[in-house]
Amino acid sequence: MPEKILVVDDEISLQETLAYNLTREGYQVEVAGDGNQALHLARTSKPDLVILDVMMPGLDGFEVCRILRQEANLPVLMLTARDDEIDRVVGLEVGADDYLTKPFSMRELIARIKALLRRAKIMQNLSVDEAAGRKVLTFDNLVIDENRREVTLNNLPLNLKPKEYDLLLFLGQHRGQVLSRELILEKVWGWDYFGDSRTVDVHVRWLREKIENDPAKPQRIVTSRSAGYRFEG
Repeated sequence: MPEKILVVDDEISLQETLAYNLTREGYQVEVAGDGNQALHLARTSKPDLVILDVMMPGLDGFEVCRILRQEANLPVLMLTARDDEIDRVVGLEVGADDYLTKPFSMRELIARIKALLRRAKIMQNLSVDEAAGRKVLTFDNLVIDENRREVTLNNLPLNLKPKEYDLLLFLGQHRGQVLSRELILEKVWGWDYFGDSRTVDVHVRWLREKIENDPAKPQRIVTSRSAGYRFEG
């Protein structure tokens, strides 16, 4: 069964171009012209990936992405006509997995889509075959349950985004080691990820806000100046 992609953009010409090219690549494509329609289709059609424009009437792409992240775990690729670092950071903060600036080549878009879908499939298949033993990492009051992909702090569940969990797990598996941003980017996001190391910094900041007593003076995820990060547990 072909993978399903939801294209969300208020430009009819871009909708048609993307739908045509993605269909040629073998994907099943649905389109939405505004944020409310996008949320409706995401809830009813259950796409495997969403391509989401930032600037739209009504609900903008940032708000749609934020709502999607609360309701589903699926890759979101955001599009914008503005090559602005602030837009990229905001997109990552609301939960986007990748970011592409218009105009873009169809070859690059399809490469990013394939990379996102490949990583999503890997994550879906993880831990199913590990049922014989429950893998748990415990760091005092912080517990990472690998099989269930759950994290608790003081016996209360933490609401982590998928990449926040992946990052915390990788750091926990390498406790006490200084890990460069480049290594983290490769191991957590994949060697074919097109973003840069600022993605790591953004996600580390989010994690600190959730697991540190004082995020401004982190004790668990420590910055190693000019080298990367070290997880102390």
